[in-house]
Amino acid sequence: MNNPDPDSPIIRDVADADMPAICAIYAHEVLNGVSSWEEQPPSLGEMIRRRDAVLADGFPYRVAQWRGAIVGYTYASAYRPRPGYRYTLENTIYVAETARGMGIGRSLIEDLIERCEARGYRQMIAVIGDSQNLASIDFHAHMGFTRVGLIHSIGFKFGRWMDSVIMQRTLGSGDKTLP
Repeated sequence: MNNPDPDSPIIRDVADADMPAICAIYAHEVLNGVSSWEEQPPSLGEMIRRRDAVLADGFPYRVAQWRGAIVGYTYASAYRPRPGYRYTLENTIYVAETARGMGIGRSLIEDLIERCEARGYRQMIAVIGDSQNLASIDFHAHMGFTRVGLIHSIGFKFGRWMDSVIMQRTLGSGDKTLP
């Protein structure tokens, strides 16, 4: 793939060869961060199973490739399984620790939003692990998400209780028109 600006990431669909890097990015967050409340990193096989489920449901799963390496990934999934939620998605985004602050997250989420809007989705929900996860909260706010909820002390990791922050972003015309 030709990238006109070598300092900009290439955002593209996930490929099988990307999965070890995705697994490593996620494992780092599981072991060191609060964005995921898993306590043990899932295996490569499990990460592939999860990716395949997202793709089988017809949702976008995208990666950021920068200077030949996978430095982040994002995907959308169903917010809830009931039919009434069919126009609402939940986003997931992870950027490698070494690539944070370089605009990788912005490129990924802008691409994801564009793809979801093109498919007719109307709302995107971010479920952020821990109310002290200011980097993720600020990032989502900067990308047009509004804080709409806080669930107190719903998770426990690293020896402390953590909250879950719910943020929401309108896609396309949102609730101004019928789907």
